[in-house]
Amino acid sequence: MGRESRAGSSIWMGVPVRSFLMVLLTVQSSAYILLLHYSRVMPAVGGHRYTPSTAVFLNEVIKLVIALTAALYELSFTAHTSTTATSLFITLSSKVFSGDSWKLAIPAIFYTISNSLQYVAMSNLEAARFQVTYQLKIILGAVFGVAVLRRSLAPGKWAALFLLLAGVVIMHLQLSSDPLDPDNHKHVNIRRSLSDLSDIFIGRVQEEAPKLTKRSATYEGIIEDMMLAHPRLNANIGVLATLGACITSAFAGVSFERVLKDSHTSTSIWIRNVQLAIYSIFPALFIGVVFTDGETIAKAGFFQGYNWVVWAVIVSQAIGGLATSFCMTFADNYLRLAPGGISIFLSTLVSAWFFDFSPSVNFIIGTAIVLSAIYIYLPGLQSGIPPIRVHAAEKSRKPSKIEIDETVSSPNDFSIKLPTTPLLNETGMSTSRPSSPNRHHSRVHSSRGSYFPKQGRDT
Repeated sequence: MGRESRAGSSIWMGVPVRSFLMVLLTVQSSAYILLLHYSRVMPAVGGHRYTPSTAVFLNEVIKLVIALTAALYELSFTAHTSTTATSLFITLSSKVFSGDSWKLAIPAIFYTISNSLQYVAMSNLEAARFQVTYQLKIILGAVFGVAVLRRSLAPGKWAALFLLLAGVVIMHLQLSSDPLDPDNHKHVNIRRSLSDLSDIFIGRVQEEAPKLTKRSATYEGIIEDMMLAHPRLNANIGVLATLGACITSAFAGVSFERVLKDSHTSTSIWIRNVQLAIYSIFPALFIGVVFTDGETIAKAGFFQGYNWVVWAVIVSQAIGGLATSFCMTFADNYLRLAPGGISIFLSTLVSAWFFDFSPSVNFIIGTAIVLSAIYIYLPGLQSGIPPIRVHAAEKSRKPSKIEIDETVSSPNDFSIKLPTTPLLNETGMSTSRPSSPNRHHSRVHSSRGSYFPKQGRDT
């Protein structure tokens, strides 16, 4: 409750922080999912596709650079003017590697795993279908919140969670469990490439067949070229990867929130982001880049298959990670879940126009159920303006000094007396303002109905 009120009252550049984060997360989530899916199915750059582990690693590097810069800038305000850059770095390192910073290693590792699984999921699922399925993290976040944070959910919230689960299941009913079913192994049909967007407005859209970038005399080489030109989606792998991303992301969010709640020291949000980025870089580098894809990267290079789309994915993912940590600090874990509904709608529209995605009846019904469940579950969406209880507000409000002076005497004691003594000026000057040093004179005067504070002043 305290953090929610803090988010509502915090202002950044004239805009409430809560509203700014809502808009930022909505735009970031939609752009990130669409760009990520396109980067995994677009024509190969130079005959190669980029390695997802390198993108995850660079995402953490960018977050670390941004957080370090902001943390140093923040420390410079409290530091002495003669403080050197070396002293600032020493102070920053003492704040980063002290206290409960080691506890952030757990959410950092799970965030890294979740980011890696998202690349696998988006390589095998349409963007809109992934967005709807990814809302299962709301259910998992609620379950982890009850288990880890000892939260309690009302029966209506549990009903909304079961409704959300039913919507996701209905959306996936058309997918057969048979691995040989052709619906589970679909090739991507990109109706328009990004390079042709300028031609759309002048009516010169040209449909060109994708070209093979290389040929091999062996059968395996031909299949490899065909897969580069026509990437195949495996819905079963995509759904499993999405479920794994939901589990790891939900657990990371709840564990990070637990660290923030249990912390007894006031730590800057930028320091927290530095800690998360440092603990995320190690698994992203050693487990992903070195151990998993080290051989591939050694042959083709670290930046194989990179273009501006891949860099846009990395930057948008870094922005989303920083915005999520702000949600944990300024509001609640719910704030990063609320933009999911709008993001589903935007992803479906863009996928239908750009990726030639045709929503089925099951998809439409399941998505409608999921959006309804989100509306019921998330707080603050049912009513825009909270009710105002005047009685409670008046009880909690402290009366001002003027009100204290005015409530001492009743209206019946009011009287006007003509000044007849030289003390009138002194008494009047000392009691005309409630903040006067001799304010008690006013109270005596009001209760007795006289200008004289005492009887028998001259004896």
